[in-house]
Amino acid sequence: MEIETLGAEESAALVSLLDDPSPVVRRGLLARFTQLGLAAAPVLQATARGPNRALASHAAWYLAELKFIDPVAEFRDFIRSLNYELETGALLLARTVTPELDAGACLTQLDQIAARCGELIVEPSSAREKCRVINRVLFHEWGFRGNVEHYTDPRNSFLDQVLARRTGIPLSLSIVYLLVAGRLGLELAPVGLPGHFIVGCFSDDLPFFVDPFDRGLFRDPDEIFELLRAKKIQPKLSDLAPTPVREVLCRNCRNLVNHYTASGEPARARLFAQFVEEFEAAYEKHAKSP
Repeated sequence: MEIETLGAEESAALVSLLDDPSPVVRRGLLARFTQLGLAAAPVLQATARGPNRALASHAAWYLAELKFIDPVAEFRDFIRSLNYELETGALLLARTVTPELDAGACLTQLDQIAARCGELIVEPSSAREKCRVINRVLFHEWGFRGNVEHYTDPRNSFLDQVLARRTGIPLSLSIVYLLVAGRLGLELAPVGLPGHFIVGCFSDDLPFFVDPFDRGLFRDPDEIFELLRAKKIQPKLSDLAPTPVREVLCRNCRNLVNHYTASGEPARARLFAQFVEEFEAAYEKHAKSP
């Protein structure tokens, strides 16, 4: 059987597509890299080590997907890259525990949810109206919900498990909400409140917020402040600001430290504590750079 090789021209063409956000392109690249097998590894590895950090991050994702590297080491490299993209980061994080994770299936499910939302959206629609459609599809048709019964189950924090089980905690459900909204061209932002996590829309004249853990309940700033006061937290206006992707993923790791500790799995708790330290060290290094 003849082994395929990867020529310079095709190699350059494939590398140029690595950061394409289209799920169709991503699946096509995965199919081609899978067909090439180990012949694709040197090109991806060279790109992952290269100076273009955007391409490096995406090359690393494909290497992990193709199982050419250690998923724990790959997530560490992603953290150190300082080039954080939510979907890639969430999948790489999940792969540290489930190396055999089928990222293509996760992407397909997100595509299907977004496609269903697209069928129901009648343009012109406001951002709030589009969020109402997402709420209907996610929480009524697909049955996503907050896992109040087993809140500290670590599976609630991994994107693949949340999609498979359709239940999660505020942060992970917010990630699903954001990834679906992004596929619809809807600009939403993660908002990490003290002790809670929601989604914010800042594109309308008046910002509004969606609580995916509460089946997409809409909240205005005053209602959020009341929610925080009820938890004995003195709210600040800065609590409503968008949260950087770096902090979303770092907070995800902090949650897993707590949840693995609660479930009696200290080794995994230590692993995610190390990831938290990596995020903090990378940020500190970046903040000090000129």
